[in-house]
Formats: sequence, structure tokens, C-alpha cells
Amino acid sequence: MTDSKLTVKKMLIIASLIFGMLFGAGNLIFPVHLGQLAGSKWLDASGGFIASGVLLPLLALLAISITRSDGIYDLAKPIGVKYASIFLIFIHAAIGPFCATPRTATVPYEIGFAQHFSTSANKIGLVAFTAIFFIVVYALSATEAKITDLIGKVLNPIFLVMLFIIFALAFIKPMGSAQTSAVTSAYSNGAFANGFLQGYNTMDCLAALIFGVTIITSIKELGITKQKDISLATIKSGFWGIFAIAIIYLCLVWMGASSLHQFKLAANGGTTLGQISYYYMGIAGNALLATLTTITCLTTAMGLAVSFAQDFNQRFPKLSYKNWLALNCGLSFIVANMGLDTIIAWSKPVLMLLYPLAITLILVAIVSPLFKSSSIVYRTTTVFTLIPAIFDMANATPAALHNTSLVQHMVTFAQKYFPLFDLGFGWLSFACFGFVLGVVIHLVKKTTVNN
Repeated sequence: MTDSKLTVKKMLIIASLIFGMLFGAGNLIFPVHLGQLAGSKWLDASGGFIASGVLLPLLALLAISITRSDGIYDLAKPIGVKYASIFLIFIHAAIGPFCATPRTATVPYEIGFAQHFSTSANKIGLVAFTAIFFIVVYALSATEAKITDLIGKVLNPIFLVMLFIIFALAFIKPMGSAQTSAVTSAYSNGAFANGFLQGYNTMDCLAALIFGVTIITSIKELGITKQKDISLATIKSGFWGIFAIAIIYLCLVWMGASSLHQFKLAANGGTTLGQISYYYMGIAGNALLATLTTITCLTTAMGLAVSFAQDFNQRFPKLSYKNWLALNCGLSFIVANMGLDTIIAWSKPVLMLLYPLAITLILVAIVSPLFKSSSIVYRTTTVFTLIPAIFDMANATPAALHNTSLVQHMVTFAQKYFPLFDLGFGWLSFACFGFVLGVVIHLVKKTTVNN
């Protein structure tokens, strides 16, 4: 194939692909909830949320492009083959049956149904809804149905139009001034940092590591084959695709902050979004939003389920693709029935462990040409990141674990010796030290060999 350049048309195609793969209906609930938490500090919190929820996924795509990796396993292999396998399993578990995939079923239920039923009725309703949801996910994924094309080209745009109608109504008739909304204590002085940590919940950085190779392959299929041009196409197209997501996030955070004048601080953004849609469009609008959210979440669930089954079938071929798919859907159904609040609460410590490791892997991979992808730099950075990340994970555990003697001792120790630990960034100084140490060792070895 003759190598071609990035045209405006190709850039828009790639940008649309990136947008579609990273933006699921689940991304709606976290910025809305962030707005309620941040109140009048919503703009500062948005900056942090966009940094982790928008910029990091773009850097993940760039890292895969620069290193010419075939996925997250190849990207992490310089650290060690065993580590790469373990990291792949943990990432897939997080965005698969233990966190993100169950969320694709609980989010639309929370938005469209939960507020209309009693607590006891919701338990039965959630079981019925998630059972049907994951049976459909399995059936469509097992037969490799082309319904995703229909959803991507028709239903997703309708969903976005619906969303922007709500935005327009909110701007024309605000629920109140976001600038005067109450601020929760955690966001009074640490809005940006807390917004950054809230961005972990989107899991888009982890998803970009899984889906990144698909995007890079799509760029090559458009005739762009030179490494420099692929990286440029990734950055330019990724910027516009992710810029669109950033605009939506800003609107949702603002809307969440404004909603405090009409609604109390909710346990999650799904509840708030359902209340907002009902406030502006009544029961009909609420039903339409719930329907479209269910469909878009179904697409996201299929993408996650297929990716999980394909990768695990490749690494562990004793189980067939359909076996892995069934296992994923079954586990997702069980976890989904723990409820959205519980899923979010138990996802937090997992993300506090995985995100620092993913962030440092991405950043080291981007600059790896400067030190010829030396494995020692990867390893020292990862080891020094892992240690405080374990303490960050412990600090983020739900009360049942957080109040235990072991965790309390860990938290007290980290607060005393780890800079920025109270902000959730105990790993940052350690990672920087590990990176510098790795580079120094690499340069010393290089000098010794040359002499």
C-alpha cells in the first residue's frame, strides 16, 4: 500500500473512532457526581478530571504508537514477561468483570429505573435487568453480530443529541448558580487533586492501553504507515476526539454543581443524572435517556467482553473464546448485583494501585527512545512506584478494611514518610526517584561498555 498523509477526512474518522471507543454512558455519572462534590470549585476540579480522564488516555495511545507495541503486554514487557502477564490480567479484571463491565449494566438501571422503585423492589429489578443485559451481551458477542455498527452510526449520535438537548435546557434555564453551590470539605483546598483522582473512575487510561492497538491498526489501514506519521495522526486525531469528551465533561461537571440548588448530594452520579433528566424533560425524557443509555452501555459492555475473551483465549487457550466470554458475563452479572455504590467503593482501591503503575509505564514508554528502551529504567520506575501505590490502595479501601489495625498502621506510616500521600499522590516522588535512578544506572552501564 502506498503511504499516504493524514487528511482532514481521515483525521475526523480516527477522532470519531477514538471518541466512540473511550466514551461510554458510564462516563456520564462521574463528572456529574464530581460537580456535586466540588460545588463552586467545579472548574478547578474539572481541570484535574480532564487531566486524568482525557490527557492520560491520549498519552496512552501515543505510548503504544511510539513503542510500536501490539498491546499492553508488549508495552509492559521491558519490565519483565511475568510482570507483563500479571499486569495484563489485572487491567482486564478491572475493566472487565470486577469493575467496569458490571458498571455498564448498573449505570442505565440507576439512571432510568432506580429512582422510581422502593429499595426492596430495586433488588429484584436489578437482578432482572442485569440478567437480560448480560444474556444479550453474550449472545451478540458470541455470534459477532454487526449490531455495534448500527449502534455506533445511528444510536450513539441520537444519544449525544439527547444529551446536548439536556445541556441546552440547563444553560437556558439553570437549576441554580454553580458559583454559589456548596463545596464538600475535601474540595475546599484540593479540588484539582481530587478531580484528578476522580478521573481514575472513568478507567479510560486503562481502556486506552487495551484498545490502543485497535486504533493504531485503524490508522495503518487508512494508508498511514510511517512511524512518524502514525504518531502524528494519533496525536492530532486523538486531540479532537478527546477534546470532544473534555467539552462533555465540562458541561456535566457544571450541571452537577448547579443541581445542588434543586437536589441533595447523591451517592452517585447516576441518581443525579436521572433526577436532572426528569427535572427538564419529565418521565418521557427520563425513559428515552434510560433507553439510549442502556443501548450505549450495551455497546461498551460488548467491546469490553470481546476484548477480555480474545486476550485471555490467546494467553490461556485451554478455554475457548466462548468459555471466557461466558465467564466474563457471569462474573459481571454477579458483581453488578452488588449495586453501583458498592462497585464504585471497591473499585477505588484497585484503581489507586493500577493507575500509578499505568501512568508511569505510559510516561516511561513515551520517552523510551531517549534511553534506548533500557529495561532497567522501566524496572526501577515500576518498583519505586509500586511500593507507595500499595499504601495508597490501602488508604482508599472501604471502612470495613480501612478501620483494621493493619491498614491504620500502614496509613499512619505513609502519612509520616510519603510526600503528598494525603492528596493521593504518595507514589509521585518515588516514581520520579526510580526513573532518575534507572537513567543513571543505564548511563553508567553505557559508559562502562564504551570504555
